[in-house]
Amino acid sequence: MFVQIRRSVYYILGLGWRKTSRKAGVMTFRTLLVTKALVCLIFGVFLLAAPGMLYGLLGGTLSATGMFTAREYGAALIGTLLLTWLAKDVGAFDAKRAILLDLLVYDGIGVIITVAAISSGILNVLGWGIVVVYLLFAAWSGFVLLAGRSKGLSQQKRET
Repeated sequence: MFVQIRRSVYYILGLGWRKTSRKAGVMTFRTLLVTKALVCLIFGVFLLAAPGMLYGLLGGTLSATGMFTAREYGAALIGTLLLTWLAKDVGAFDAKRAILLDLLVYDGIGVIITVAAISSGILNVLGWGIVVVYLLFAAWSGFVLLAGRSKGLSQQKRET
């Protein structure tokens, strides 16, 4: 049943169906970028269309300046969506490394800022869900970066 669901999701996302070995798992560069793109789509559109509603769910309130800043962040998420979706099939090691480092730093800073907002009472307990999302993406980016680095270094040694 899991395989059928996985095939359906791959088909809907236009990824095609590829069997992966247990060794490869789902922690790949491509899967990370597609997943990040989907999360950016959801939050980016929500922040552009109804930032007050989203922050209201999280216990925050927005002034006119806050609405502008939230929409700017939504626009940045749409930019990240385009970057991650269009770069999901990039093959160059240096490009992958730059993208992964960007995502690692971005999500790491997101963890720190969101924890600070929760600690100071700006966001309610639902803010921890955002922390978890940032933390998962930071860890995933770091994992893929380290795995790719060891693979890239071994390939470079063979070429020389």
